[in-house]
This record gives sequence, structure tokens and C-alpha cells, in this order.
Amino acid sequence: MDSTAIKNFAAQIRYYTLKELNYMGYGHYGGSLSIVETLAVLYGNQLQVSPETKDDLNRDFFVLSKGHAGPALYATLFLKGYISEDWLYTLNQNGTNLPSHPDKNKTPGVDMTTGSLGQGISAATGIAYGNKIAGRENYTYCIVGDGELNEGQCWEAIQFAAHRQLDHFVLFIDDNKKQLDGYTTEICNPFDFEAKFAAFGFHTLKADGSSVEEINEAIERAKSLTDKPIAIVLDTVKGQGVPFIEDMYSNHHLRLDDAAKAAIEATTEKIGIEIGVR
Repeated sequence: MDSTAIKNFAAQIRYYTLKELNYMGYGHYGGSLSIVETLAVLYGNQLQVSPETKDDLNRDFFVLSKGHAGPALYATLFLKGYISEDWLYTLNQNGTNLPSHPDKNKTPGVDMTTGSLGQGISAATGIAYGNKIAGRENYTYCIVGDGELNEGQCWEAIQFAAHRQLDHFVLFIDDNKKQLDGYTTEICNPFDFEAKFAAFGFHTLKADGSSVEEINEAIERAKSLTDKPIAIVLDTVKGQGVPFIEDMYSNHHLRLDDAAKAAIEATTEKIGIEIGVR
């Protein structure tokens, strides 16, 4: 896809992410919205996988370590033909195939069950290492949250990935500056992610997480690097693309009152008109 097509794909992902969350009336809006552009670039331009090849060991793998952003992944999987639209409106309901956090045993296209923060990155590192041992040239991509990096398990996996020189492992840090109960700098200051990952033995890159062009360029650059895993620090905003949510201090998990629902649904409708869906 060219950048215009990817931007449109991102708008579609944002629209359907909002639709499924609005239908439920509550959920993880903030962190789902901040990874929309990254998902659009991955599934629109970079990930070598399709519904037909989702079980092929030579495909690229993707692990959403920050599993609470599952709604954005589900919207993406619907748009790529893995699941049907009606599944979206069963999000987190009894008997659903789309639980609040991704489950590889329930949802086609999900490579790893995640949600217990810190564990997804370990699983992704294991996948990348297994592929390297098997001599495969496919890539493993993983998105980790900035607040999630409070977990010590993440840094054990990061150190392991560097030690094993997993240069087909690309880790995105969704640096949206917030976690469940406030700003990351107030709760446990992460300091400089680029410097930290470089110190741990990664190639480090940075991209505007709202720019599909910068994200795509960073991935292309990552693929040209060797001998080390790659960390791409994404400068994002929690609630990205929905000003009403961006402006909220506490926007990790929302339960919508009538005013909030009306405001968010207005943005949803606006995006729907822009992409030709109502």
C-alpha cells in the first residue's frame, strides 16, 4: 500500500475499534487507539501473513504484548479477512471469540495469548529465537506498552534477545506517556527509552507513532540492520485520533456516561463519513 492507502486503512481500524468499544459501552480506549497507525503499517505493508498463511511457520509473527489493546487488533483482523464484522460486537461478552485480551485459541490470526503484562514480550522473544534456530528468515514483531516496561520480566527478555542477536525481532514501544493510573514519569520514570535499549544491546530507532510514513520508514530501516534486535520507540498519544479522549487525564479504561458516549460517537460518525462507512 502507498501512504494514502495506509492512512485510510488506519482510519478504518480506528473506526471499527471505536464501534466495538462504543457498542460495549466501556473498555480500553486509550491504549487501543495509540497503536492504530502501527497496526495499519504492519498489516497493510509489512507483515508477511494472510488468513491463508496464518499457520505457515515461515510467515511473519506478531505479538501484542500490551494485550488490553486487543480491540484495535480485532478491528485490524476483521479488515484483513480473518474474522467477520459481527464478531466485533461480541467483544468481551460471554461466549465470545474476542475476549478483552487476545487469546490464540479463540481468535484466528492471534499468534500469542497476552494480557498479563510483561509476558507477551517474553513469548515473542521465544518465537524469534525458535525461528532463528530453525533457520527461518521471517520476522517477529511485538508491541509493548511504556507502562508495561515497569515489569522486570520485560528486561529479562530484552537482555536475552540482545544476547542471542535476534536481528529478525522488531520491538515497538508504544510511548503514549500514560499507564493505568497516570503518567509514566510520575509512577515510575522510564527516562530515555532509546538510551536504555541501546544500553541493553538493541539497535534503537524512533518514529512519530501517528505518522504511517515514519513508522514504515523505521521498519524498513530495521530490516537493513544486522546482529542485534531492533527497538522502535513510537512517540504516541493515549487516545490518539480522538481529541475528546486525548484530552482526558484518565483515559486507560473508560466507562461511558451519556455525555462521553455522545462525544465519542460523534467522532466515530465523522471518521465513518470520511472513509465512506456509516
